[in-house]
Amino acid sequence: MLRSMEDATNGAVAGSSLPGWQWDATLFQGCAAYYERGRLPYPPGLEAALTAALALDGRGRLLDTGCGPGTVALRLAPRFAAVVGLDADRDMLEVAAARAAERGIASVTWVCRRAEELPAGLGRFRVVTFAASFHWMEREWVAAAVRGMLEPGGAVVQISGTEATAPPGTLPYPPPPAAAMQALVRRYLGPERRAGQGVLRHGTPDDEPAVMARVGFGPPEIVTVSGGQVLARSIDDIVAAVLSHSSSAPHLFGSRLPAFEAELRALLGAAAAGGRFAQQLGDTELRIWRR
Repeated sequence: MLRSMEDATNGAVAGSSLPGWQWDATLFQGCAAYYERGRLPYPPGLEAALTAALALDGRGRLLDTGCGPGTVALRLAPRFAAVVGLDADRDMLEVAAARAAERGIASVTWVCRRAEELPAGLGRFRVVTFAASFHWMEREWVAAAVRGMLEPGGAVVQISGTEATAPPGTLPYPPPPAAAMQALVRRYLGPERRAGQGVLRHGTPDDEPAVMARVGFGPPEIVTVSGGQVLARSIDDIVAAVLSHSSSAPHLFGSRLPAFEAELRALLGAAAAGGRFAQQLGDTELRIWRR
């Protein structure tokens, strides 16, 4: 299938369901180049768990909403006849398209729109996924839209991954010095968590079952994908992780970005001899709402 990138159009819903914050196009500005290297992957059992839970058989279409650089869309592409990856950040989609080309995956169409513009003429889907993205959206609006886009028997899946907290001394290398890294970000960007042009004083919500119930879904089915894998990480990996987050996106530092990165690298070099760290994947939770 010919890959395409469609420009966002008028009609997107303004604002956000997050108190005191409004979405803007700079939320992940500059993060795409760091995302794949910096973010921890989902456990290798993700595809098998979804395939078993949803009886995937290579038919139907997947809509990955807030797809970023294609992390989930590309992993699940072999389980569907066609995939649409939707994101509001053009840089993320360019990275996703490049990764698809490298892997010879031609069944994904990349669409540059906000989720609030759905259904956007995209048609019906067997599955709609939100992988660490739903909390940034006008959730009730988007949930109602995707419910209407599901085929009979279709499902919405929220994918939430975590990092495990390993007991001291059980990892082959020290974990990244998270508290010191956060303190360094705050010193440069201020005490409140940044997000685009605003701040998140109240954090992000996690009441998705209530949101989904209000638009007509029943209680979710919960599937847990076991983690536990230990990954060795370099200083470059950890720097990429910091710069892949909206709260420390490269553009927020402005002209001070080189100074921040130099301090971060010095901090990491002092925290681990040889510059090697270890992180353990936690379990990933799949919340499945069926139509």
